Amino acid sequence: MRANTQPIEREALLTEANNIIRQHEDYLHGMIATGVEQKGSVLVFSGEFFLDPDGLPTIKTTAVFNMFKHLAHMLSEKYHLSD
Repeated sequence: MRANTQPIEREALLTEANNIIRQHEDYLHGMIATGVEQKGSVLVFSGEFFLDPDGLPTIKTTAVFNMFKHLAHMLSEKYHLSD
């Protein structure tokens, strides 16, 4: 895992992830990654999931899930958390 990836601090990674989100064609207003965890070799992103008042998923929830999945695939190949 770490032999092929660069170390990066959590805040720097979130900054890069949010830049990717804002430039992506599927960006929705308010979509932002606010957290990231290292789970083995995978970076798992979290943030607002746009749930309805009853806590159920909305159409936007799927878009956010797909964006976080995209970030995990893209950035896990490049980085691992150093902190």
